[in-house]
Amino acid sequence: MNTVMITGCSSGFGLETARLFVDRGWNVIATMRQPVAGLLPDAVRVLPLDVRDEASLSAAVKAAGAVDVLVNNAGIGWLNAFEGTPMGVVRDIFETNTFGTMALTQAFLPQFREKGAGVIVNVTSSVTLLPLNLLAVYTASKAAVNAFTECLALEIAGFGLRTHVVLPGRAPDTRFGENARGLIMGAGGFHGAYGDQVEKVMASFAEPGALITEAKDVAEAIWRAATDAGAPLHLPAGADAVALSVGR
Repeated sequence: MNTVMITGCSSGFGLETARLFVDRGWNVIATMRQPVAGLLPDAVRVLPLDVRDEASLSAAVKAAGAVDVLVNNAGIGWLNAFEGTPMGVVRDIFETNTFGTMALTQAFLPQFREKGAGVIVNVTSSVTLLPLNLLAVYTASKAAVNAFTECLALEIAGFGLRTHVVLPGRAPDTRFGENARGLIMGAGGFHGAYGDQVEKVMASFAEPGALITEAKDVAEAIWRAATDAGAPLHLPAGADAVALSVGR
């Protein structure tokens, strides 16, 4: 039976993905910064993991043991003008979204390479497909993972390994946005000089009939990346992400 390790499973994409893999007969190792009881079936191994912390990362990798697929899903959101983004926040976003993904990938590469099999799935965002207001920092953190994954794919192909990027669209029904809003308010809120842009962006989120992404869309894209050797390097997930990717 195959084993998948998925980060960021306390809610949203990670939680839905863990449930999907369990339902389809896989061993699942689900990680969370602060494990919550009762979210997943008893058969799922839940491990504490803060991808920003080297000791936490090393302990989780050791506890996980042999893994066939690694899904780097843990991440934090941010929406603000760059001028209104403290550099401490910039560093924290990159530590989680970018460096955490790279560190965990590096930790699992030796076992994948030695057995000549393994898949790495990195969850980024469809915002990397075009420039958008108030997303300079968040987009940069995810675009870096896209570029990392593309280059890594070339390096590891000769060892029989694969890596893919899943690009979700906007998913208003997850806690990701709620957590991002808490971080934004905690860092002082939106920069006043960019109020017009903030209003326009917020209004666009409320447009009726707008295409969105559901957590199940992302879980299915991750499943395809993990199980289909012919899957493309980039997999948009969600109606809005698919629409953005057309012609790119």
